[in-house]
Amino acid sequence: MFDRILEVFHQLTGDRPSGDFAPDDPRVAFVALCFQVMEADGSVSKDEQNRLQELLRERYELDKAHLASLMETGREMGSEAVDYYRFTSDLKRHLGPDECVELVGALWDLVYADGERSEMEDHVIWRIADLLGVSARDRVLERQKIAARTAGGDTGGE
Repeated sequence: MFDRILEVFHQLTGDRPSGDFAPDDPRVAFVALCFQVMEADGSVSKDEQNRLQELLRERYELDKAHLASLMETGREMGSEAVDYYRFTSDLKRHLGPDECVELVGALWDLVYADGERSEMEDHVIWRIADLLGVSARDRVLERQKIAARTAGGDTGGE
């Protein structure tokens, strides 16, 4: 599922050198949203960072330097943003509805990477999902799927 969404990103950016990340690159938008979610609870854990690196390395086949460049570009873009609209609109231009749902699943994957889920992380994903056109039902189903897959994941509540 997540493989398909990242495959689409890879196809969209296949003609651009791996280390050259333009601000409108969908990979940058994805990483910026990932950082928005990871920072929502006030701290970015090492487990969350490692999980993000793992996802990006596997899907984009980036070497260490290009991976660091993508993460830094995404982090910077995310920290400069005043809302999520810019990133979600970039992504919606490149993704279908099912892929948007899968992206929300990837964000939940990062939330559960550190074994903790906060109300602020829930809120950020709710806003991103809404802007991506992902229904509340699909957002909750993605959360429950990821929570069930992770050890001790919380599947209750909205």
